[in-house]
Amino acid sequence: MTPVRLVLVDDDPLVLQGLRLMLTGAPGIDVVGDADDGDRLVDVVREAEPDVVLLDLRMPRLDGVAALRALRAAPDVPQPEVIVLTTFDTEPVVLDALRAGASGFLLKHTPPADIVRAIRAAADGEPTVSPTVLRRLIDHVADTPGGTGAGRTGPGGSGTSAAAEDGLAALTDRERQVAGAVADGLGNAEIARRLYLSHGSVKAHISSALTKLDLENRTQLAIAAHTAGVVGPRPSAPPAK
Repeated sequence: MTPVRLVLVDDDPLVLQGLRLMLTGAPGIDVVGDADDGDRLVDVVREAEPDVVLLDLRMPRLDGVAALRALRAAPDVPQPEVIVLTTFDTEPVVLDALRAGASGFLLKHTPPADIVRAIRAAADGEPTVSPTVLRRLIDHVADTPGGTGAGRTGPGGSGTSAAAEDGLAALTDRERQVAGAVADGLGNAEIARRLYLSHGSVKAHISSALTKLDLENRTQLAIAAHTAGVVGPRPSAPPAK
């Protein structure tokens, strides 16, 4: 198994050192670089070419959201999955990070084993948001009229169930089922088991749904599905052959 190449960005030297020690010893993870502020993000990504970045938000020279925007706008620079790792879980902070291009959001009190799993999942195209953060974010989007969602122009950005339903109407039945399962917080392997699909088919359906809805990641897809009232099916038996 090819190790996941990881970059760490945090202005607290103790946190940075602790993350490095913890993650260097994790099987399948290779810490290939770090930075002590957001203004170094683009350079360290260019140099280290990571698969995943763990990014702090509150930094003195350039905060995490601004640094992420700079990375996503930088030409000829690798575009890794970015997991925000922070002590802040307020809705505006989460939304800003998602709009800037974050694909995952974890709190710093997340158990080490869960951080390791989130890094591996992100590298496999399954970015993670802490369940409490996702629930709070979904509630915030559902209760806020007219445009506070996480999407760019798709249903996650509408803030209304009607607009979300219109957006999800563009999906096939299978894509809607997969979107509902994503909204239930399932990973690709769990979705595959629930819907009797291959792992590759699940990834293809998610990718197609993101493209059709003009969304950037599965967190935004989860928000869109929740806003539209889409829930994942729970078949009791495999479909007839």
